[in-house]
Amino acid sequence: MEKAKNESPGMILLDIEIPGMDGYKVCSMLKSDEKTEHIPIIMITAQTDTHDMVAGLEAGADDYLTKPFQVEELMARINALLRRAGGHAKPSVELGPLTVDLSAQRVYRDGAEIELTTYEFKVLQYLVMHPDEVVTKTALSEHIYEEDADRDSNVIEVFIGRLRRKLDPDGTLNPIETLRGRGYRLALAVTS
Repeated sequence: MEKAKNESPGMILLDIEIPGMDGYKVCSMLKSDEKTEHIPIIMITAQTDTHDMVAGLEAGADDYLTKPFQVEELMARINALLRRAGGHAKPSVELGPLTVDLSAQRVYRDGAEIELTTYEFKVLQYLVMHPDEVVTKTALSEHIYEEDADRDSNVIEVFIGRLRRKLDPDGTLNPIETLRGRGYRLALAVTS
């Protein structure tokens, strides 16, 4: 609960069976707090009864997934939920001359595809999903790396630099703004 309030994650995967308090109660508390009510929640459980699914949705969950599940299904649900939460019902987002296809994980400038590495795309995706927000290096690092991965403090700066060069080779767009000591912000307005 404290981590959700202090760090405002992009979304929460919440198991019903957790120690101390069940997931229904946690979900209800998160959705009733103005600091966390906007965070999308996917409830995960081994319980397949319709009553359990209804209880999860009534507690405020945005989606519900039963175990066992395929990772591809989980990722598809996460992507759909993040698009909806970011106001992007369509899988493509227009940023001036740039088009970011969130489902195909491709980026185009004036119709020409821009080749990005997986990590570069993840950084851009996170910025697109958090328009008009200051995104810290820590938030970006946690988004792109596995939980136990070694994180180099300069790697986010490297990815941001590469993204700028690839998205804006002629220096006319300034797609990503640096806010010294605070983080980064997408400088292009989302137009669709």
